Amino acid sequence: MTSHAVRLVILIAAMALVGCERESRRFEEPRGAAAIPQSVRQSDIQPVVASAPAPVANAYEENAPALSEGQRLYRWYNCNGCHANGGGGQGPPLMDDTWIYGSEPANIYATIVQGRPNGMPAFGGRITESQVWKLAAYVRSMSGLVRADAAPSRRDAIHAREPENRIETPPPGNAVPPRPQ
Repeated sequence: MTSHAVRLVILIAAMALVGCERESRRFEEPRGAAAIPQSVRQSDIQPVVASAPAPVANAYEENAPALSEGQRLYRWYNCNGCHANGGGGQGPPLMDDTWIYGSEPANIYATIVQGRPNGMPAFGGRITESQVWKLAAYVRSMSGLVRADAAPSRRDAIHAREPENRIETPPPGNAVPPRPQ
């Protein structure tokens, strides 16, 4: 091979190496403490009367993989230790229509981040904001407050109740219909 051919091969190899760039993927959400919403409406059960906040939408409520991730996080952070599989235990049930601090996404987000008196720990600063929103979306799916086609359809563990995607959508006013036994 002549020196001209060797230079040409080296040049082509260098251009190929420079031109090859892997796609960048973000496998984890950015780490950062979960922020507390500006205003959260308390439910009628509480003596506190506050003005209604601007509605906060949770983008993860229509995202099936995010809801499944919320289901995994629910088990991972041992939420079922107090709330069982949503039916309640030491903590209040998450499958009924009685929500002490409100059933809106912002209310659930604030409950997870701030904690609540008498047992609910504050997870703010310990988990990411996206994890809080995924947990909030999954908690709402337990009462049928998210679309059935996005809600998780099966569990990897014991089936204590119907999957979230088989829960009927509640009537207006967040009243959850009774579950068949």
